[in-house]
Amino acid sequence: MLVDDVTVRLEAGHGGHGSVSFNKVRLMQGPTGGDGGRGGSLYFEGVTDINALAFFSGRKIIRAENGKNGRGQFIDGKNGTDMVLKVPAGTRITNQGTGFVQEITEVGERILAAGGGSGGRGNFKFRSSTNTTPKESEEGKEGDVVEYHLELRLIADVGLVGLPNAGKSSLLNELTNAKSKVAHYAFTTLEPHLGAYYGLIIADIPGLIEGASSGKGLGVKFLKHIERTKRIFHLISAESEDPVYDYKIIRRELEIYNPELAKKEEQVFLTKSDSVSSEKLE
Repeated sequence: MLVDDVTVRLEAGHGGHGSVSFNKVRLMQGPTGGDGGRGGSLYFEGVTDINALAFFSGRKIIRAENGKNGRGQFIDGKNGTDMVLKVPAGTRITNQGTGFVQEITEVGERILAAGGGSGGRGNFKFRSSTNTTPKESEEGKEGDVVEYHLELRLIADVGLVGLPNAGKSSLLNELTNAKSKVAHYAFTTLEPHLGAYYGLIIADIPGLIEGASSGKGLGVKFLKHIERTKRIFHLISAESEDPVYDYKIIRRELEIYNPELAKKEEQVFLTKSDSVSSEKLE
């Protein structure tokens, strides 16, 4: 099942504490405390896998590694390891605390999601001409804690739309060998499928119905995936009693959901013409 909507809390690593330490040699008793390491940060990075958000299912909190504490003899603590969280290209990323929205649209594109805390300074950094044996150091800073809402909106060259059982999956399979499920009943496809045809990415958008824009059926869960397609292939079954009415239903739902969808380039195809008589086609 395609996971296209998740919420996750990210906790970056805390910085390590600075050390208070002194040289043990009697004639050289100056400070030698090292700094704490930086806490690990978390990043989002775009990938081609459209089901990458499944990684977040069941993971309410993801934590990066804390920085290590500094030690004596000028030894700084090790930095916490950064984490790179893979999300599909086309993911909309919303900071739940601030409402700030970012989008990853390219494979390899990376954004900072939660910054690790800086490490504290060891007592060596506090030495001065008036204080050659400082006994103070700094604690590491806390890392960022952020809750994100991640929502996938597929990026494709072509989006196949139409009422349930209009033949979208059959066309996608024929063109791309995408192996989208096909059967003679409505809502066979319960999630979007992608396929490639001579470099074009084609998305099979599951069957829309009247009222989809207001949430009927699987509603906006599917409509949102059409927003980033460059053009629309509108499939209408020749078996329909009223193909014109079927066409108008889908057009109306697209316009209600987002008027910009109605402005996309559209081609209309009559499917299943081999299953009806020539008289009906005329």
